Amino acid sequence: MSEVGLVLSSEEHGPRDLVNHAQLGEEAGFASVFISDHFHPWVDSQGESPFVWSVIGGIATTTRLKITTGVTCPTFRVHPAIIAHAAATSHIMLRGRFVLGVGSGEALNEHVLGQRWPPVSTRLEMLEEAVEVMRQLWTGKVVTHHGRYYTVENARLYSAPDAPPLVAVSAFGHDALNLAARIGDGLVTTQPDGDMVHNFRDQGGKGPIIGALKVCWDRDETRARKVAHELWAAELLPGQLNQELPMPKHFQEATSLVTEETVAEKVTCGPDPERHIAAISAYLEAGFDEVYVNQIGDNQSGFCDFFRTELRPRLGL
Repeated sequence: MSEVGLVLSSEEHGPRDLVNHAQLGEEAGFASVFISDHFHPWVDSQGESPFVWSVIGGIATTTRLKITTGVTCPTFRVHPAIIAHAAATSHIMLRGRFVLGVGSGEALNEHVLGQRWPPVSTRLEMLEEAVEVMRQLWTGKVVTHHGRYYTVENARLYSAPDAPPLVAVSAFGHDALNLAARIGDGLVTTQPDGDMVHNFRDQGGKGPIIGALKVCWDRDETRARKVAHELWAAELLPGQLNQELPMPKHFQEATSLVTEETVAEKVTCGPDPERHIAAISAYLEAGFDEVYVNQIGDNQSGFCDFFRTELRPRLGL
């Protein structure tokens, strides 16, 4: 049976709020959360970007939720050996209820140490080697690795989990999908694209298909549309802009061309449960195993109540 979980937006909310939202989600009937891992928000109006691994520790000690990072880039600002260390500890704290979602990153978050931002083909090669390094370390054995992009010398994770965490690979384009099918324990993507699901499976891809969508529940649809546009117009930017723009102010400038009407066409806004059900069902019908819902804005408590009373019964959860 497919699973519907809650997105914890590290771009919009501070660390204590994220832990509180996880608790609200669990009380509403969510069994899992999907938490973003970024150094910057997309635009200044979002206003937050806590260190995800500290937040995961807070959630692990206060809930019984499964946590998936959505997604971590283990290639630039943090060496894959350090991500392996963080993921191993999180997996142990969560008693196996942890999935490491990984991706090739965005310049917005990964250029901050002054490294060159290479083309996507190089970034995918780096991601493949990073996953290899992490899986070696999760064995608990001493690892020495001299690769094309990464060096590890005599490293051992003494606090290693009994079984390694699953690694779900984010993909949007053809090459990334090929990589996800070849090395991943699951696929992460944001569009309810049945063809992508079929292609992933046809190429031998295994594990859960994980999707995420944004909504803005509010009793006042006009207010919901305004909040969605203010905070997530960047979601509608075309092509490679999300991967290439280096600073929140550049996203702010680019999103000045995105209208409120355009956002409302893509993001379900307002109080109508049938519209929210339709948005979630598009992923389920496309073959997704896990669908995570991102409530935009501060009204997380209201949305969790809405999910518990209106959406969960209709979805048969």
